[in-house]
Amino acid sequence: MGRAAEMLGTTQGFLRAIGEARLISPLRSPGGHRRYSRYQLRIAARARELVDGGTPIEAACRIVILEDQLEEAQRINAEHHRTTQP
Repeated sequence: MGRAAEMLGTTQGFLRAIGEARLISPLRSPGGHRRYSRYQLRIAARARELVDGGTPIEAACRIVILEDQLEEAQRINAEHHRTTQP
């Protein structure tokens, strides 16, 4: 967790807070340490941008979730259009 916080330029408390808000759920090592994927770090970085801009953490987490859902829907839509075009 310390390394992830360092990479993002934030605190371990911030990472705990977005975990409690269920934005990310890091895996645990056998020793109990949190392990973050690149995707989770990217999501955490986006939440940090919003919070640094004055957005409350709960709202930032919801915004990030909605942005991620929109991106996935757009990807699916584009894929559907590719497969249905003559």
